[in-house]
Amino acid sequence: MEFPEILILDGGLATELEERGHDLNNGLWSAKLLLESPDEIKAVHLAYLNAGADCITSASYQATLAGFVQAGIGLSQAEQLVRSSVWIAKTARDEFWTTAAHENRIRPFVAASVGPYGAYLGNGAEYTGDYRITYAQLLEFHRRRWQLLSEERPDNMMCETIPSLVEATALVELAESSQLPTWMSFSCRDERSISDGTPIKECAQITDACDEIEAIGVNCTAPRFVTGLIAQIRSVTDKRILVFPNSGESFDAQRKCWTGESDVEEFVAYTRQWRKAGASIIGGCCRTTPEHIRAIRNAVGTTDVSSRARLNYDEDFNPTARKFLP
Repeated sequence: MEFPEILILDGGLATELEERGHDLNNGLWSAKLLLESPDEIKAVHLAYLNAGADCITSASYQATLAGFVQAGIGLSQAEQLVRSSVWIAKTARDEFWTTAAHENRIRPFVAASVGPYGAYLGNGAEYTGDYRITYAQLLEFHRRRWQLLSEERPDNMMCETIPSLVEATALVELAESSQLPTWMSFSCRDERSISDGTPIKECAQITDACDEIEAIGVNCTAPRFVTGLIAQIRSVTDKRILVFPNSGESFDAQRKCWTGESDVEEFVAYTRQWRKAGASIIGGCCRTTPEHIRAIRNAVGTTDVSSRARLNYDEDFNPTARKFLP
């Protein structure tokens, strides 16, 4: 199966949920609405699809079994809530595809989000990688959620905001054992290093060696660092590069708020640099909106479906048989 030369991702899920009036200041963050308001999650997915996203990401970034149980939810229900994140996204995708005008669009992807252990901790550790647990504990933390998400048959797994090499290595092990198409994206502290200080080049080399990893990149990172990070990744891999940074604002983990300003035009100007540097999967993370995604698509996201991509595919296609275009 062939896919287009460039894919446009969605933007911040929590950002839009908060814009719609939801208070996410709790341990479950956006995952709380899997229980309370799943239709609101679907509505945000549709907003991004209508803005031009070729891929929407499930609301499972902070949907962990440990987090749900800690919030007083039974294990069986917690497992169902994790699963529901994928089928909510698939339902939104299918509704969009059957009811909206989508000339020169591919049938959108649904990516199952696998957030870092730090998201469960809720203390900003996804920007440091300071977990103080063992590799075996990390692997066990991620294993069951990975299984639940993959059983709902997303188009690919999206490991995002990964701050440490040890966590990335554990997720590579899960990807290899499940043989699911996987995208790996790191949070970074500067133009050369991920959040725990490991050079992004080293991370890209390790993930490049995994056949199941189809794309390597960065997210939840300041836009000004991204062009340099792309160059580091490209120096060691020919795989696709994905980037979906924050809006340009900074998160204060102590006060649990964002500071600074976001400018859509400035963000889109960056995307042109990222595309030129070699990124072919582009979107936004925290504090980005459908407005950002619409502007990105207008700037860099033209899809030539006449010869470069197939508009429809069989619902039972084999994801491991996908072929990305150079």
